[in-house]
Amino acid sequence: MNIISYLEPEDASPAVQEMYKITESRFEMVLNIFKTLGHAEEIALTMTDFILAILKDGLVDWKTKELLILKSTLLNECNYCVTQHEAVSSKLGIPDEKVADLKGDKYKTSPHFNEAERAILDLNYQIWKDANRIPSELWDRIKVHWSDPQIVEITATITAYIMISKFGDALGVGLEPAFKEVKTQLITWDHHVLQS
Repeated sequence: MNIISYLEPEDASPAVQEMYKITESRFEMVLNIFKTLGHAEEIALTMTDFILAILKDGLVDWKTKELLILKSTLLNECNYCVTQHEAVSSKLGIPDEKVADLKGDKYKTSPHFNEAERAILDLNYQIWKDANRIPSELWDRIKVHWSDPQIVEITATITAYIMISKFGDALGVGLEPAFKEVKTQLITWDHHVLQS
């Protein structure tokens, strides 16, 4: 259940209405997470720019970032994020078998992941668990495959979606009706809630 109202476009400031148009063109609708952010204009505009910078090919390709997003939001048990990003992963052509192997530590031995991906998924887990104690051996494994600029983008993606999933869950942001029929393979907990 959403804790605060969704700010609909007709009630939003001109700047937030423009942000809604941008997100609607990108996501085919104004998602409830943006309608929640819309209440705080400056934060909404900044966070939306940040989210849109992550959700595209950059120094790291979008498919790889989607794996990190799914792992981060799965660790946080964020139904809203996992459902949406499973749908995005499918649209990007990430095989269902690869997505399924993000559960637990299946990715560590899965034939669907390479060593570069395994290293950053291990980083993802460690940041979620304890960002202050990332082993030097893990950094060594990561640096074999990824440049410093890529590591910054990888870490920004992981931490952004840890934050976004916590923000959405804290405020009870619910799934849009368009996601009602989405079948997820990663969600196994019992609080699959649909909000309009």
